[in-house]
Amino acid sequence: MASNTDQISDEELVRRISESDHGAFAQLVERHSKLFFSAAYRMVSNPEEAEDVVQDAYIKLWQRPEAFDPSKGVKFTTWFYRVVTNLAIDQTRKRKPQVKSEVLDVMADKAPLADEQLSESDEQAMLEDAIQRLPERQKAALNLCFYEGLSNKEAAEILDVGVKALESLLMRAKKSLKDDLGAQGLLEEDKKRKTGS
Repeated sequence: MASNTDQISDEELVRRISESDHGAFAQLVERHSKLFFSAAYRMVSNPEEAEDVVQDAYIKLWQRPEAFDPSKGVKFTTWFYRVVTNLAIDQTRKRKPQVKSEVLDVMADKAPLADEQLSESDEQAMLEDAIQRLPERQKAALNLCFYEGLSNKEAAEILDVGVKALESLLMRAKKSLKDDLGAQGLLEEDKKRKTGS
């Protein structure tokens, strides 16, 4: 038998959670866990840490559902993205000194083959590594807009900045990636491959 909670809005589920409704909480978790895990994973680049971030965010919601105020005109998902993003940023700051780049180790092993064209998977891995090196807020803006598919307005609300500030974060992130990847010769190789020269 299908549950009628499938028809209930997120905002109504949160209201029920404020009345200690375990079923409403379970429904909200089931409805959005994959979405928020994806966002957390893009930030922390580790599945266990991403699960911890999302779990911590849901625990905070259970403990203080009144923190979400729908009267402010913000959708639950926008508000919860902010909670998840902030926890993910905190998580990356905790482990910043021990960041290790396996991609660069792999590339060092391939140094004698530097004149050979990199495979697409190597390029993707280097892009992911470069994204992980971005400052937290730039990485968050990039992930929310390009990987999570949110509008600039939604991403700005999540990061608690204006749209212009978000656009500035995105521009700086793109420039940093271009500089980083350009320094590694990836952009030039990609251009050569696409133009056939």
